[in-house]
Amino acid sequence: MSFIVGLLKWVLYAAIGLALVVGLFVFGARFADGPIAIVPGGEFASGERYEGSEPDWSFVKDRQEVEFQLMDPERSRTTWIVEHDGRIYIPCGYMNSTWGRIWKKWPIEAEQDGRAVLRVDGVLYDRQLVRINEGEQLPVLLSELGRKYLAGDVELSAEQQTQALAGGLQQIADGSLWIFELTPRT
Repeated sequence: MSFIVGLLKWVLYAAIGLALVVGLFVFGARFADGPIAIVPGGEFASGERYEGSEPDWSFVKDRQEVEFQLMDPERSRTTWIVEHDGRIYIPCGYMNSTWGRIWKKWPIEAEQDGRAVLRVDGVLYDRQLVRINEGEQLPVLLSELGRKYLAGDVELSAEQQTQALAGGLQQIADGSLWIFELTPRT
């Protein structure tokens, strides 16, 4: 019996120790120059600010992830990006899920103050996050999201594509999927 009690104590101490290490890591990441994988980071400290006319965003068409930082609060994160017709967008799913309510505060913060900085290959772009709930670009953006992140090398039939599009539009309508356009900030 004392062996089991000793083992349970050891497991409890190990769990507490692991929780402390993870907590310290997440807290410390807020002072880092950008995010660390999926853990939000601090304000961007490195990078060259882009100046000039609106860039040709086609270079992010097949890029899987980029980093962006909100200005209030000054935290950064890694995210997916979609490019269409010279414009760029950031999707955010699972907004109605328990996981989304716990983990994803940035979309709500972006609706309040959409000023952001996008960092791609060490270049900083001043942007404004604008949530899109409707519009003719939504089916194309959902199709691009599916191509880039969900389907992989799998070819979907026309019926599967139609079902996926309807599901994506429903997710936008019910608030589960948010899409932000990154417009130039003046």
